[in-house]
Amino acid sequence: MKVALRHEGDEILVDARAMERLVGVVFERAGCESVEARRIARRLTGASLRGHDSHGVLRTHRYISWMQDDKVFAGRSVQIEHETDCLAVIDGRYGFGQTIGEQTVDLGVAKAKKHGVALTALKHSGHLGRIGDWAERAAQAGCASIHAVNVRGSLLVAPFGAGERRCGTSPLCFGLPRADGAPPIIHDFATSMVAEGKALVALRGGKTLPADALVDEMGNETSDPRPLYGKSAETEVPNPSAGPGALNVFGAHKGSGINFFMEMFAGALTGSGTAAVSNERERRSLCNGMFSVYIDLSSLGTADFFEREIEDYIEYWKSARPSKATGEVLIPGEKEERILRQRSEEGLPLSQGAWEDILAGARKVGMSDEDVEAALNAGLA
Repeated sequence: MKVALRHEGDEILVDARAMERLVGVVFERAGCESVEARRIARRLTGASLRGHDSHGVLRTHRYISWMQDDKVFAGRSVQIEHETDCLAVIDGRYGFGQTIGEQTVDLGVAKAKKHGVALTALKHSGHLGRIGDWAERAAQAGCASIHAVNVRGSLLVAPFGAGERRCGTSPLCFGLPRADGAPPIIHDFATSMVAEGKALVALRGGKTLPADALVDEMGNETSDPRPLYGKSAETEVPNPSAGPGALNVFGAHKGSGINFFMEMFAGALTGSGTAAVSNERERRSLCNGMFSVYIDLSSLGTADFFEREIEDYIEYWKSARPSKATGEVLIPGEKEERILRQRSEEGLPLSQGAWEDILAGARKVGMSDEDVEAALNAGLA
């Protein structure tokens, strides 16, 4: 008989199907319809399965808190504010990003399949989660895509050369489909050195951050996530906006420039709003903006060449001599696919602190320990 949860040293391993059921029940108890609750659970679990723990099940407690504080709303659908054959300006109306993201991508893909190329400008979405999900969804429909994302009201990151916050983690994502059922190629990354969720994972006893991932209140580089959260690290839900420190951008001035343009495309151009501007009395309410480009490969007339060329180039890329004797050259997304296979078989690894956060989210919606156990074990054979 398969076990839903087991302890291995300092880690807790949770069966992925059991975790998805538990998270789905939590969101149903919080007031989501069952379809949306299962969708949120599937996306969060899927992120954890691919090693993106920062955007995975650890987000459960924070999402529930946002929902109870009226920062995100269940049951919301997108509203199209303006559209042409190839473009749609979309208001997410602060709905759950796992729902709003799917609807936005489906609109963009439908336009691209009809007209060859499409743009979507999404504003006011709840947290969109792992942006790679949306590139994968487009790739499954035969579309290449690019997604630029910002977080209005999120001041977590110091620009290059700065010692204080001025921007968010602002991810950028590229996606390409492949032939013959091969996994799509996805490159999804924060323009900060690490995503805020990775700092949260580290705060809760998970993987240690790089030595220069953050700056403290004195501007000194550090791997310690506590300067990001301040005293809120001791509260029920750690608040990354409360600390005196900041995350660093990746890639020095180059990464800082990319981060700036995420604010321009996803924040200003969509109408969602940038992280902040001068002379505002209050911090802007949190939401995601996402500017996306979709290209239907079959419309280009080069699909056959593209399919051959991409596979030939992958072979050439991976044939490079590794810089270390035990190393290996990987293409974007290859590591995630390997982690997906491993965690699907072995379970999701969580620190004790991360597991306690998930349990706290369950208790916040009235679930007892017996309810949690029942949700975890339902259907296991």
